[in-house]
Amino acid sequence: MPASVVEYGPRLCSKKPRAWLGTFLAVATLSGLGGGGEALAQSADLTSKRAFRVCADPANLPLSSEDGSGFENRIAELLAERLELPLTYTWFPMATGFVRRTLGENRCDVVIGYGQGDEMVLNTNHYYTSAYVLVSRRNGPLDEVSRLSDPALSGARIAIVAGSPPATHLALHGLLKTARPFPLVVDRRYENPPRDMLQAVEAGEVDAAILWGPIAGPMIKASHPDLRLVPLLEEPGLPRMFYRITMGVRRGEKDWQRKLNSLIRRNQKEIDAILVDAGVPLLTQMGTEWLYPDQQAGEAKP
Repeated sequence: MPASVVEYGPRLCSKKPRAWLGTFLAVATLSGLGGGGEALAQSADLTSKRAFRVCADPANLPLSSEDGSGFENRIAELLAERLELPLTYTWFPMATGFVRRTLGENRCDVVIGYGQGDEMVLNTNHYYTSAYVLVSRRNGPLDEVSRLSDPALSGARIAIVAGSPPATHLALHGLLKTARPFPLVVDRRYENPPRDMLQAVEAGEVDAAILWGPIAGPMIKASHPDLRLVPLLEEPGLPRMFYRITMGVRRGEKDWQRKLNSLIRRNQKEIDAILVDAGVPLLTQMGTEWLYPDQQAGEAKP
């Protein structure tokens, strides 16, 4: 396997908060994440031929981490090995200016996890689909709930990320009055909202929590065995609750996009295995059902 070389890119000021839900949710909720998309409109191919250069947040577990333990780190390692290139990182907090200060300044060539359709980058084909999930105590009173319109949620205390897409659905169902909001943008050195939300469910401080599946799934699998999750697949209208995740490259770099598309296609089974092993809930392309039905029981083996 190619050696991993760490390159430290520019950091935000120490007091600057960061969006903790990763590139996907930041793109969906923070319009300023790119901070200067015009810088990415060049057509010249600036991609390194000597290394697989990844742009990532150093403190965004379970997605990415400076110690290499995130599932996006593992996907990056797989692709670097297939390309027979050393893996290098440019670390930058997931906050305003992330795209501009990483891809835009040619410090790295790919963001491993990026929501499909965002105009700040050129998206590859998507390599997985996931959704927001409802987390509750296993064998508890909400164990059979799979949609927010369920009468069992009436009056429930639900932990929710303020400003996230599910908050709109809670409002539509009159559930915000008893909801407990958690911040989207924090300094991850000192605060960990997803951990706090899961601990609040475990302690009975709230009845349930709604989190992005690729955050909740790995955390529950790793250290919260008394919790269960169910993808919210039955919510009508907008905003939608499922999203397709791609890799993001500089706009105009079509050759690099096509190369990554081919790489994803040829290694999809291995990528799925990494995601399932991490605990990421994988859905079919249209977000209507589990991709691997046995994954809900923790038995999927793609």
